[in-house]
Amino acid sequence: MDGKLLARVGAIGFVTFAITATAIELSRKDEPPLYRSTAAATETGADPLKIELRRCQELGEAGTRDPACLQAWADNRDRFLKPSQALQAQPAPQAPGPHRQPQNPPSARDRVVNETAPDIDSHTNEAR
Repeated sequence: MDGKLLARVGAIGFVTFAITATAIELSRKDEPPLYRSTAAATETGADPLKIELRRCQELGEAGTRDPACLQAWADNRDRFLKPSQALQAQPAPQAPGPHRQPQNPPSARDRVVNETAPDIDSHTNEAR
């Protein structure tokens, strides 16, 4: 076989394959998805902030100029970054004063022993 004949047979085979694959793809029916989206289920919840945040997300860049979106984002930040009301309601622990003993004195094992490390000469890496 010479080169031209081999190239023609290969081209005919490729075109036949492409036409067959296209015909099969066009004859397929769409299958329903294997999973359901949870977006509709979360939007029906009782959280209006979540619904507003979803609306702002759909607005895209226009959401940065929408006052309602700016307020919703601020509320969302506050929900996660501000300390909770339960933490604010607890009294701060009081430091023991001179007349007051600490409730749990440190044991001998908890005390820190101040030891100094030997001086090391940076040039000789030897301890003095």
